[in-house]
This record gives sequence, C-alpha cells and structure tokens, in this order.
Amino acid sequence: MKGTNATDAKNKFGHLLEMAITEPVAIEKQGRRVAVIISAAEYERLTALEDKIWGEKALAAVSKGFLSEKETKDWIKGKLNAEAPVRSRSKEVS
Repeated sequence: MKGTNATDAKNKFGHLLEMAITEPVAIEKQGRRVAVIISAAEYERLTALEDKIWGEKALAAVSKGFLSEKETKDWIKGKLNAEAPVRSRSKEVS
C-alpha cells in the first residue's frame, strides 16, 4: 500500500487519485493513519463481497428457523436487563 501525508494529499490530489486506481493509498496526519483512498472499482468489489456475506448469513438464519413470540420477548427482556445502567443511590443531605 502506498502512503502519503495529508498536506501532500491536499496539494497533489489529482496524483493521489491516479495512484488510488492501481492500489490503496494511506493518508497520514501527524504520523497517524487517518484514511485510505481506494478506487471506485475496489469499492464496488468490497461492497459486493459484503452484500454476499450478509446474504449468506441471512439465508443461514432463515434455515435455522425463527424464535417464537415468547422466545423473542424473553430474549429482548434479557438484553434490556443486561444492558440497563447500574444506578447508585446517593445519600440525600438534609
């Protein structure tokens, strides 16, 4: 993966776009990677791959079946109870 700093990326944006056509380009700001520029073709490929993966997961879930209404309510209730914030009681000063 090629790389450049944010200032060079701004000043040479056209060149950055040309570089991204052939391979991803990492952009650093203050020595820290903050972005990666990829080509439109690579973006489309990754999006299609993600769609395929989620589609396969959905089909697998359908084949396993669905929860009953009671199982769904119990699952939601368990999630809500598990994620409820713990509140501490402060002493009131009279």
